[in-house]
Amino acid sequence: MKDGALEVNSLALETRYVSAGRESKLPGRSVNPPIVRASTFLFNSIDQLETSAETPFDGAFYGRLGTPTTFAFEKAMAEAEGGFRSIATASGLSAIVSVLVAFLKRGDHVLVVDSVYDPVRRFCRRVLEGMGVEISYYPPTLGADIEQWVRPETRLIYMESPGSGTFEVQDVRAIVEVAKRHDVVTAIDNTWATPLYFRPIEFGVDISIHSATKYIVGHSDAVLGVVTTNERTWSAVRQASQDLGACAGSEECNLGLRGLRTLPVRMAQHQSTGLALAKWLSGRPEVSRVFHPALEGSVGHSLWSRDFHGSSGLFSVEFGSLLEDSVRHFASALQLFSIGFSWGGFESLVLPV
Repeated sequence: MKDGALEVNSLALETRYVSAGRESKLPGRSVNPPIVRASTFLFNSIDQLETSAETPFDGAFYGRLGTPTTFAFEKAMAEAEGGFRSIATASGLSAIVSVLVAFLKRGDHVLVVDSVYDPVRRFCRRVLEGMGVEISYYPPTLGADIEQWVRPETRLIYMESPGSGTFEVQDVRAIVEVAKRHDVVTAIDNTWATPLYFRPIEFGVDISIHSATKYIVGHSDAVLGVVTTNERTWSAVRQASQDLGACAGSEECNLGLRGLRTLPVRMAQHQSTGLALAKWLSGRPEVSRVFHPALEGSVGHSLWSRDFHGSSGLFSVEFGSLLEDSVRHFASALQLFSIGFSWGGFESLVLPV
């Protein structure tokens, strides 16, 4: 208690989502911070301009570096993730690219989990290899044995847990211990779990990345990325995101804030419905395997039970003996599921892979 009131940090995480990113004590303030649409911000003197230029990420300086709406979303995400600071970007992929570019240069080596989101593998092939960076794709179930893959020139270990498509859960604790022994930066794509169900920075991971397009926005009406860092990695990632120029718009950041307010309620329903469907499908004769880490018997279930506080609604199913045409007809015949890319919104989606 402080002056008869509850300290904000003592509140349950679910409760803090409602007020994160709002500081104003002015009477008559709006529930959500207003959308500030601006490219240019004005100063009363050259001294003011120069002072702002020295700390462009602590206040409005130029629209590409952020607006008050951007900063409100970034502050809310940093609180949700338990990190030092957050950086809003134009998309989930731009958030990932900012991290890779921040720490890798010619002659460096990066370890990337083999179950990684395919556009990340594509960026590694098209861009990083052309830059002279060497990439090794390690098995997602490696755990502490990743130490055998670390080289003197290894600069970054990139994780995604659960992995895309096959949903292996990585032993983040063990990987972080190895990385710290070798002074290697660690980053993870945390989109599936959201900060509500997994907080990587509390496990010692340096950087947590989200495609906020998915569960954080939650309504399939904005493309947005966000990176949350610890103090050690903040400056490098912020400079890389600035140099890449892939800034988030104020409208998108406002929609990210809107989504955060209802994230705990929505994720509870995603979890419930996803598990119910996964259990039902696991009993169907047409289904050979269900890939859902919260489902007993799935790959990574024990690690999920140890480290996660819940599960989301994204999982995959393997049809053992069905021909490809049969799977296509099945997906096309569904009445309550639409066919489309992305996930995390209110619309149920299916996509043959």
